[in-house]
Amino acid sequence: MVRRADTAAGGRAGDPAAAEQIGAGASVDTIADGTLPDPPSVDEVEDAEIDEPVPSTERLVAQAVALAGDDLDAAALVDRFWRFAPDEELIGYTAAEMLAAARSHRELAEQRVPGELKLRISEPGAADDHTVIEIVADDMPFLVDSVTALLTAHHLDVHLLVHPLIVVRREPLGKLAEVAAEVEADDAIDGDIVESWMHIEVDPVRDAVARDQLRRELQRVLTDVREAVEDWPKMRRMATAIADQLAAARNTPDRPPVPEKDITDSVELLRWLADDHFTFLGYREYRLAEGEGDDKLLEAVMGTGLGILRQDQTAPRVISSMTPEAYAKVLEKRLLIITKANSRATVHRSAYLDYIGIKIFDAAGDVIGERRFLGLFSTAAYRTSVRDLPVVRRKVAEVLDRSGLSPRSHSGKDLLQILETYPRDELFQIKTDALYQAVIGVLRMAGRRQLRLFLRRDGYGRFISCLIYLPRDRFTTQNRLKMQEILLRELNGIGVDYTTRVTESTLARIHFIVRTEPGNPPDEIEPDQLAEELADATRLWEDDFRLVLERKLGDEQAKRLYHRYADAFPEGYKDEHAPFEAVKDLAKLELLDEPGQLEMHLFRKDHDPTNVRFKIYRYGEPMVLSAVLPVLHSLGVKAMDERPYELRRPDAAVYLYDFGLALPEAHRDLNEVRAHVENAFAAAWRGEAEVDGLNELVLRAGLTWRQVVVLRAYAKYLRQAGTFFSQRYMETTFTENPAIAGLLVRLFETRFAPRPALRPEEREERAAELIDEIGKQLDAVESLDQDRILRSYLTLIQATLRTSFFQRGKDGRPKSYVAFKLDPQAIPDLPAPRPKFEIFVYSPRFEGVHLRFGPVARGGLRWSDRREDFRTEVLGLVKAQTVKNAVIVPVGAKGGFVLKKKPGDREEAVECYKRFIGALLDVTDNLVGGKVIPPAT
Repeated sequence: MVRRADTAAGGRAGDPAAAEQIGAGASVDTIADGTLPDPPSVDEVEDAEIDEPVPSTERLVAQAVALAGDDLDAAALVDRFWRFAPDEELIGYTAAEMLAAARSHRELAEQRVPGELKLRISEPGAADDHTVIEIVADDMPFLVDSVTALLTAHHLDVHLLVHPLIVVRREPLGKLAEVAAEVEADDAIDGDIVESWMHIEVDPVRDAVARDQLRRELQRVLTDVREAVEDWPKMRRMATAIADQLAAARNTPDRPPVPEKDITDSVELLRWLADDHFTFLGYREYRLAEGEGDDKLLEAVMGTGLGILRQDQTAPRVISSMTPEAYAKVLEKRLLIITKANSRATVHRSAYLDYIGIKIFDAAGDVIGERRFLGLFSTAAYRTSVRDLPVVRRKVAEVLDRSGLSPRSHSGKDLLQILETYPRDELFQIKTDALYQAVIGVLRMAGRRQLRLFLRRDGYGRFISCLIYLPRDRFTTQNRLKMQEILLRELNGIGVDYTTRVTESTLARIHFIVRTEPGNPPDEIEPDQLAEELADATRLWEDDFRLVLERKLGDEQAKRLYHRYADAFPEGYKDEHAPFEAVKDLAKLELLDEPGQLEMHLFRKDHDPTNVRFKIYRYGEPMVLSAVLPVLHSLGVKAMDERPYELRRPDAAVYLYDFGLALPEAHRDLNEVRAHVENAFAAAWRGEAEVDGLNELVLRAGLTWRQVVVLRAYAKYLRQAGTFFSQRYMETTFTENPAIAGLLVRLFETRFAPRPALRPEEREERAAELIDEIGKQLDAVESLDQDRILRSYLTLIQATLRTSFFQRGKDGRPKSYVAFKLDPQAIPDLPAPRPKFEIFVYSPRFEGVHLRFGPVARGGLRWSDRREDFRTEVLGLVKAQTVKNAVIVPVGAKGGFVLKKKPGDREEAVECYKRFIGALLDVTDNLVGGKVIPPAT
């Protein structure tokens, strides 16, 4: 069951007007001390909303009245007791339970004399989900506030709170004679007693010791409330009387030995406090008495205590036992003390008490005592302009004058606004010089994204005030907790409170009060260093991103890129990537400007050899993971994780895919093969390279994707030539023998790569050396099958007469196909009959072969559908062609090709046919003007 911890309306006990009569009020800033209980979970709230509809209080009360039957007193009481309970707080309650609660409270109130507190805390049963607290007390301000503050301090969630004002009539000895449930509190007459009946349900307190402790503290709090309320008029009169005494003593021998302005400030402040600007909670007079030796004692004057200081049980304190700061303050010849006490208020709200002291001097001008007020500044005090606040207005006037700014100027108005919103408690306690430095520092922050810290040590050495201004968008709970942790650590703090101010201003303010252990002050504080640490901890990702851009690229380019990408990165990306990583990604992202365009980046993160990342950047269109993974796997890597991000640039969406990779054990150094891997992935993704196991040679052998194409093309030819080894086994052979794969590619390049400076005999010599080295490597191959495959490759390369591999198209890029002109007579394993010349063409889109049995031969080309053995088909056709054309041309010729991607597509067939013809011509001599012209390369 989930119930909110709101308070129900119930009359004067919660009436703001009544509270204001004695100067009650709350700070305009949000106050928290980090002790609030956790809110209900989302699941609990959702369960309550789904399973238990919000009831109608009016309907439930009517049902409870009906249940009371002939008990008219109970019927009237249950109506008065529950009528103002919020509907949502009665989720799960029945009319019978409501009637029982009202009768229970009446039973508690059966015997009570005015001024007596009746309190009962129930022991929860095994099945109960709450503990019930019942209170009967005289109606007075602050009851509800004070009780709920204590419960919050105990981390007890309030599930239900009703606090009706009940008019009763009692016999002389306190026996309940009548509950006048129909009489409103404001209509009570002589003889009527207005009581506050509070019914509170909190988290179950099952431990008897804890319940007893809670009972004692509730009694103490409610006693404090009573004594503070009863003595409030006396304390107010005391403040006025002291002010009058000080004013009258100005021109007499009893004048305090302090400057005139101090007397004026004290008089004005006391009168202002008495004018409903202070919630007086306690007063007591203290005297300095002689102790043992030279020690002095600070002791309470018996009979002077009022409010929460009414009890005369305070033992004298030896002032030499105080901290050095407090000792100096006690003897300081200063009339007025404004500070914070080292204890929290038990009345009204759980904030540290405001401490107002007026020192007493003897005829020699020495301090001999103090008149001390404890309480809380009221709401009116926080709303008063700083130019009207006693003590403060003098500081404000001096700051404005020192600034030299005209009150009508923009900066002058800003400065005044900073002063108006400065924490009021600080304004009373801070020295003028420190205030000037702080507010001018804040004024100079205008338009700057920075954090400023202003520290002030308490004069008594009990706390350090830390006022922090930072960009509003940096103010988050997470950042507040980070700052809190840093301040506690660096300042030797034992506790912290904070207030916040967040408005439409570009700056937010957090005011931390860090409590320090008496006698154990922090080491020398470096404010600038501490501010830098706070800034580093709270700086937004975007702030660091801009800073890195500026350091790398300069202001102008950084500004352009920042505005282009500041809102582009999603939160998920920022959680996983530091700003400097984003700047690295920017180098790739800025290259993307065409739909479908790819960029890649393979690297080790944080120089960790086990943390290999592969980033893919794509413009305009997302990538499908099921299409990406096979390409990565073909490179011999395993994708261990994948983090996709969509970046919204002003021009279009770009997509970033961040893969964590596990590399094969025998891979080359990443720096050597980075470009090869990136290019191989791009080629496979674009369809320029096939996705198969040979791609592993990019990492294992350090080959480029184009070099792998050579080995793949020969593998396709071997399959057509009738080898009984599968494509997969040939791939495995090369991945297990990467060094030989590299040597075979080098042999191919040595024989056919265009190198004008290399003479034919030098080329042959180098090729012979490589053939010899390959032979030595082959001798070490243990598998006979793998030996046969590798030797077949060596034979094919040696039998190759020409290739189009190194030719480029009109766009300057390598052609999308490869043609080999072969000498079939040099390939012993070819099935008979062997043609005189053979051209094999490989492409990811098609494969083809052309067989010619003589210098002059006749034949044609065929679009075949026999992908696995189209060469066998063409060989059969060319044999038939030879017989058919024997009379005309002694030998035949025939060619054929198959489609690999769109086998039945006619348009694809036409396009591939054109490329097939082009490939054949690329390795064929031309006859121009009776001269034989060989291919370009």
